[in-house]
Amino acid sequence: MEVLNLGILAHVDAGKTSLTERLLYAAGVIDEVGSVDDGSTQTDSLALERQRGITIKSAVAAFTIGDVGINLIDTPGHPDFIAEVERALSVLDGAVLVISAVEGVQAQTRVLMRTLQRLHIPTLIFVNKLDRPGARYDGVLREIAAKLTREIVPMGEAAYLGTSEAAFKPIVQEDTLLEVLTRHDDALLQRYVDNEPLSLHEALVAQTHRAIVQPVYFGSAITGAGTEALADGIRELLPRARTTGVPLDGTVFKVERGPAGEKIAYVRMFSGTTQVRERVRYGAADGKITALEVVGEGPAAAIHAGQIGRFWGLAEIRIGDTLTDFRNVSATEQHVVSAPAFSPPTLETVITPRKRSDKGNLRVALTQLAEQDPLINLRQDDLRQETYVSLYGEVQKEVIESTLATDFGIEVDFRETTTICIERIAGTGQAVEFNKKDANPFLATVGLRVEAAPVNAGVTFELAVELGSMPYAFIKAVEETVRETLHQGIHGWQIPDARVVMTHSGYSARQSHAHAVFDKSMSSTAGDFRFLTPLVLMTALQEAGTSVHEPMHRFRLEIPTDTTRAVLAALARLRAIPQVPALAAETSTLEGEIPATAVYELEQQLPALTRGEGVLESAFERYQPVTGPVPERPRTDHDPLNRREYLLHVQRRV
Repeated sequence: MEVLNLGILAHVDAGKTSLTERLLYAAGVIDEVGSVDDGSTQTDSLALERQRGITIKSAVAAFTIGDVGINLIDTPGHPDFIAEVERALSVLDGAVLVISAVEGVQAQTRVLMRTLQRLHIPTLIFVNKLDRPGARYDGVLREIAAKLTREIVPMGEAAYLGTSEAAFKPIVQEDTLLEVLTRHDDALLQRYVDNEPLSLHEALVAQTHRAIVQPVYFGSAITGAGTEALADGIRELLPRARTTGVPLDGTVFKVERGPAGEKIAYVRMFSGTTQVRERVRYGAADGKITALEVVGEGPAAAIHAGQIGRFWGLAEIRIGDTLTDFRNVSATEQHVVSAPAFSPPTLETVITPRKRSDKGNLRVALTQLAEQDPLINLRQDDLRQETYVSLYGEVQKEVIESTLATDFGIEVDFRETTTICIERIAGTGQAVEFNKKDANPFLATVGLRVEAAPVNAGVTFELAVELGSMPYAFIKAVEETVRETLHQGIHGWQIPDARVVMTHSGYSARQSHAHAVFDKSMSSTAGDFRFLTPLVLMTALQEAGTSVHEPMHRFRLEIPTDTTRAVLAALARLRAIPQVPALAAETSTLEGEIPATAVYELEQQLPALTRGEGVLESAFERYQPVTGPVPERPRTDHDPLNRREYLLHVQRRV
């Protein structure tokens, strides 16, 4: 049976989970259609998903339409979980974008459509809630053409809008279809001009496969109107999973924990075949598959290209890893993964257990959550016994809180959310401390030069000393400590881009008293280099100087034209940098940049400023230097900037 991996995407509350339930019901997978409002849906398994009526984690369900096996991936619609959406998109063959017939095209709808177009994913559009009062047909089509894409083909006509008898009649106007298709097919236009026979359906299939045109269906997931026509469109118009023999190639798009705490990886197979008890490579590790399920089929001995499977036994596996053949080293080395580039989280909060006895359990639980979502970054403050967690939005707090309570039995509290800044090196600085000289209490010589690196270059570590000047383990200890120390610059923020050069090295060779064992007081160890490096590096950083940069989001506002002046005044108060407005008779567009710390405040003010008609889109764009007082971040190490306190602590440890 051919396989189609299908995604359903939508703005919050457009009805995509209800549509998922309807498709599963029509295929006989479930006995009744679940209700989002009642929390009885098949794909929303988290307690918070059922409580709030939103999808947070991508879920996979399987059913068939005719002779096609469908792996249906129900993705989140809330902007706080756009990373979940993009992970799901990376494994899709086609998608259905759901729009409300009442609310029309909304902010997140545009974000999702742009992402689908950027990735060239074949897409059908389903206009839902045809039975709701206020449902529109022509108006929504005009909005789609104006705000999403003009390359749309209405696949039928709607009747009895806004009533429980709302219906969709599949019928395509040939004139409209011909006009859209010939815009992208000169050969088709020539055949029409020459009055030759035309196969418009074949042309529609071909252009849908190439993500050039987007067929549009109307209906209601609640009553079932139009969903049969949509199912036919999924089977006829969207492409099947491409299958090739070799090499083995699969992408991990979801990781969860089983009842016994074991890792379960969801893998989309793009090529090749693997089976139980076979060893595979993933990331920088390898492991043996101990059990395997094919979604829609259950336990299996093997999985093939095009299918989605659940893998057991790969203990170190993470989201984004690529499975390759353990035996074919050359193919593994040549394989390059184009993983989706996610914007970094720009918010941070401290999470604390309500019961002191849960401190250790909380750390373990958060580590497991970070395994399931690599975009959840944890930062441990051992001095204050606190854990920081990074966020994309306030809703994530509720998700983490609910998951910890439900899955781990841990109740937590959060502190006020703060913005995550970074530090950039301003110039060049260097420092050196010599073994057995001055105030250096360690048996090590370390000299370092630090300088700025291009944005997104990362941290590079180079040697200006001979590799054989001392044991490689000591050099490695310096490099690892440099990278770790740069997580907290002069002001406590991470330095993501830096060039560090080791300019001096030296050590005391292994010695012992006569007829005695190894004597640490006479011989260098890796610990000497790990303890000395932060002092040298911070001295060099102080000479070079650093500046703190705050995250900036690009924004796009659609507002009633008569509210433009009030909105511009609010943007000025929030330190936004707007471009020249694109003014129109009724609706105008404002674009520009705004500090990440002000986005939430803008979201709160916008309804009052625009009579509830304003639509905001925002996403991380870049970092820019902070103006005004420099924000300081509490250090979580023993502060190598304070030499006396640092040495007291280190020597106490020694």
